[in-house]
Amino acid sequence: MKDIVLIADSADATRAAALLRSTDTIRTRARGLLARARAGESVYFTVHNDALAEAAALVAEVTRERYPDLIIPYHSRWRHFEAGGLDRVALLNEALGKVSPPRRARAQIDLAVVSVLLDAGAGPDWHYLDPRSGQRLTRSEGLGVASFNAFRKGLFSSKPTQRCQADAPGLMALTARQLGAAFQVGVDNPMVGLDGRAALLRRLGEVIAEQPEIFGGAGGLCRPGRLFDYLTAPEQTGSNDEATDGATTVPASRILSTLLTALAPIWPGHNAIEKIALGDCWRHSAVRGEGLSDGWMPFHKLSQWLTYSLLEPFEWAGVTVTGLDALTGLPEYRNGGLLLDAGVLRLKDAALATQTHRAGDELIVEWRALTVALLDELAPLVREQLGLSESQMPLACVLEGGTWAAGRVLAQRQRGGAPPLAIESDGTVF
Repeated sequence: MKDIVLIADSADATRAAALLRSTDTIRTRARGLLARARAGESVYFTVHNDALAEAAALVAEVTRERYPDLIIPYHSRWRHFEAGGLDRVALLNEALGKVSPPRRARAQIDLAVVSVLLDAGAGPDWHYLDPRSGQRLTRSEGLGVASFNAFRKGLFSSKPTQRCQADAPGLMALTARQLGAAFQVGVDNPMVGLDGRAALLRRLGEVIAEQPEIFGGAGGLCRPGRLFDYLTAPEQTGSNDEATDGATTVPASRILSTLLTALAPIWPGHNAIEKIALGDCWRHSAVRGEGLSDGWMPFHKLSQWLTYSLLEPFEWAGVTVTGLDALTGLPEYRNGGLLLDAGVLRLKDAALATQTHRAGDELIVEWRALTVALLDELAPLVREQLGLSESQMPLACVLEGGTWAAGRVLAQRQRGGAPPLAIESDGTVF
C-alpha cells in the first residue's frame, strides 16, 4: 500500500509540473490575477484601463523611432549582440568558416543558450568595455556582448581547436573567477549574482551530459546546440550534420516544452513539487489550480526568452517556426516597469517602491502576472496604432519594437534607468 501511495504522489507531481510548464496555464492564471485586481481585490495594485491607450501610443512611438520601416525583428538575445552597431552574427559566422547550416545553427544555439542564461540583472554598478568597439556597455547589452566575446574565445568549450561552442565538459569546468574575468568583474566593477551565474552554467553542463538522447551527437560530446538535431529529426532521435532539408517545421511551443523539461534540473531547488524543480514558478495565495499545482503562478521568463532567442538560429538554417504567439510576454522589469511608469498599474502603498523585494514575494509575483496579462491586451492596441496585423507584428515583435524599449525610456526619464521596484537577484530569474 505504501508503494502505491508513493506512485500516486509521483504521478500527481508529474501532472502538476506539466500543467505549470504550459503557457496556457501562465496566461489563465495571470488573467485571473488581473481580473481580481480590476475588481479591487488586489492587496498591492490598482489597474487603470484608460492608461492602456496612452501606453500603447508610447510603444508605437518608440517602435517607429527604432524601426522606421516597421520591419521589426524578434525580441531576442541577437538584438543585444548588435550593440555598438557591430554585426556580430557575421563575426561569428566568419569564425565558424564554411560549414553546413546545421553546424552553424548548433554553434548559434550554443551561444544563445549560454548567453541567455547569463542574462539576469547585473546590477546598476556593473559595465563592460568592449575591446572591439571601445564602447562602455551596461545591463543586457553589456551582458550580451561580454558573453559573445567569451564564447568566441572558447570560455565554454573543452576543445581549444573548437572555441566557438559550448559543451558539457567546458561548462562543468567553469568557475566564477573565470566568468568574472571574462565579464571584467572587480572591486570597482561589481556584478550581482556572479556565483549564481557560474553555478547555473555548471549545472547546465551536468544536465546536458546526462541527456545524450537530446544533447548528444557524433563523437558523444553533449552540447546545447544539439537541440537543433533533436527538434528537427522526424522522430526526435538526433541526426547527422545534414539534419534538415530546409522544409522542416517546428512549433515554438515544442521548443519551449523541450527546454522546460530537459533543462528543469538546472534551476535552484527552492521551487519544487516533491522532487520536480519548477524553475521560475512562485507561490501566490490567490492563484487557484488543479491538484498540486494549486497556488503556483508560473512564468518561465528565461526559458521563454531563450525560446525567442532560438527562433532565428532555426530560421537561418531553413527551419520554419510556427505558433509564435503561443509564447507569452516576458514578465521582467522593463515590461513590468512600462506598466507601472505609464500608470496602467499603480501601487496601493507607495512605500513599496522604496523597499527591496525578493523574487518570491507575493508583490513581485503579482506584478509579473499582471504584466503577462496586460501585455496581451496592449499588443493589439500597438498594432492598431501602427496599422499592422498580428501576422505582421507577432508578440515577439511587439516586445522588440516595443514594450521593452518603452519601459527603458520611461525608467530613464523617471529614475535614471533604475526599475520602479527593486528586486534582489541571484542571477537566475531577472
